[in-house]
Amino acid sequence: MVVRMINRPPAEVVDALGEHGVATIHEAQQGTGLLSSELWPIYRGAHISGTAVTVSVPPADNWMIHVAVELCQSGDVLVVAPTSPSDAGYFGDLLAASAQARGIRGLIIEAGCRDVADLTAMAFPVWSKHICAKGTVKQQLGNINLPMVCAGQLVHPGDVIIADDDGVVVVPRTAVIEVLNATQQRTAREAALRDRYRRGELSIDVHEMRGRLADAGLTYVDSLDTLS
Repeated sequence: MVVRMINRPPAEVVDALGEHGVATIHEAQQGTGLLSSELWPIYRGAHISGTAVTVSVPPADNWMIHVAVELCQSGDVLVVAPTSPSDAGYFGDLLAASAQARGIRGLIIEAGCRDVADLTAMAFPVWSKHICAKGTVKQQLGNINLPMVCAGQLVHPGDVIIADDDGVVVVPRTAVIEVLNATQQRTAREAALRDRYRRGELSIDVHEMRGRLADAGLTYVDSLDTLS
């Protein structure tokens, strides 16, 4: 099944979330939404945000990715998961050229990609579970723009995907304003803490840990000689 039309959050909200890191957003939404650490960026330094177009594919068959590219709008991110584990190279430089022409910001795939050197030179970011030269066929159908699980997280079409060197996080479309506000507040708090640390304050004092450490039973000795 292919769903042509999906609801997308406002572009300015998507871009505003993209100003923050994956770790900060993950913490701001109470430790939720983080995709498996098995997904790795194919090159360092990429940082994207965009709306999810979900693609469920059969093992070693990339037919539905070709179909999905036509449905994408500028600012979307392809989120691809196979119906059973596959390390095949579903995506390479040719599909990336088509994707870039559509304004697609990147690919998240719980399977393999290939042509990594070309994708890097093109500056087309991919977060994948495998890198594999093995090709795919175009024989079986799948689903596009239906809810699906990718790398351990439920992703709905139109959810916001943020990805950087730390991984990938999904923000539900229905919660983007709330999560953005929480993320901005957390970023401000972290900036204030960073300033205090740079001035030489210790984290155990800033966070008032000494009493809790004592209550937990932590003890100090001046040296091991005092124990003999």
